[in-house]
Amino acid sequence: MATAIPRISILLPARNAEQTIDACLRSLMRQTERDWECVLVDDGSTDRTADLAREVAGSDRRLRIETSSHRGLVATLNAGLEQCRAELVARMDSDDVMHRERLARQLSHLERHPDHAAVGCHVRMFPRDELRDGSRNYEKWINGICDADGVRRERFVECPVAHPALMLRRDELTSLGGYRDMGWPEDYDLLLRLAVAERKVGIVPQRLLCWRDGPTRLSRTAEEYGLDRFTACKAAFLAAGFLAARERYVLWGYGSTGRALRRALAEHGKHPSHIVELHRGRLGNIIHGAPVIPPTALRDIPRAPLLVSVAGAGPRDEIRAELTAMGFSETHDFYCTA
Repeated sequence: MATAIPRISILLPARNAEQTIDACLRSLMRQTERDWECVLVDDGSTDRTADLAREVAGSDRRLRIETSSHRGLVATLNAGLEQCRAELVARMDSDDVMHRERLARQLSHLERHPDHAAVGCHVRMFPRDELRDGSRNYEKWINGICDADGVRRERFVECPVAHPALMLRRDELTSLGGYRDMGWPEDYDLLLRLAVAERKVGIVPQRLLCWRDGPTRLSRTAEEYGLDRFTACKAAFLAAGFLAARERYVLWGYGSTGRALRRALAEHGKHPSHIVELHRGRLGNIIHGAPVIPPTALRDIPRAPLLVSVAGAGPRDEIRAELTAMGFSETHDFYCTA
């Protein structure tokens, strides 16, 4: 006899997670929203991950275990997605822990916002005593994004939603072809494709996921998660979208982030017409054919798409305020990047 289709499918890839999988699965069992299934796809683990998961599954039929030879995260996610039966798919990673209200609150959000294709939430990174300054700054930044407008506005700075914190409408995900292996982060690629398709991604502004950080995390060890690959991803989507109609753009900032973005965009035939800088030693110079100008000179040049490429939320907010005062509209005339 076929079981009823649940409201939520939890998509959980796992590889060599014997140290963390029990706590992860126990957090699923504690959910106040009980109408779910979990599709755990073991990606060729060489430890006891699958055995430990089966022990938990023995007492809860909502947990389904799929095993395969090692084939990588994208293939594993897509294989698991094919097994998800529910209309909503909640992502989860095998080393993270859910707050007991996570599924319920994200489900409620999507029911109240039928125009949202997906919803994320705020996170608490752990273990706290091992967090680097960069991780703490990212946590503060990502937890400052509280709604769909914030996700849209910040999407070219960094990935604005933690992937294991996402709940998506399954048909929206499958309509995009699922996950892609493009040589850059598959989660960032997905969020930017949702934006291209004009699909909104909301946020439950509460810390509903404990997100593990550490030196063995895939985002720290795999080449496709390197900073250069994030920049390549941004550049590809900017070139195909915001800059599609123009070869020239204005670049505000020529520090390390600005230089990296300029190089990545040049591969798509996009080049700065002007570079905006506060550094007195650069003003008046020509860099790669672009004159370096102060912010006040923006009033005197033809309006062109503008990219603000500076590190740090504080400086970006100051530039946002200055551009707004000059009559520039964010997401129409300019985007902030990093």
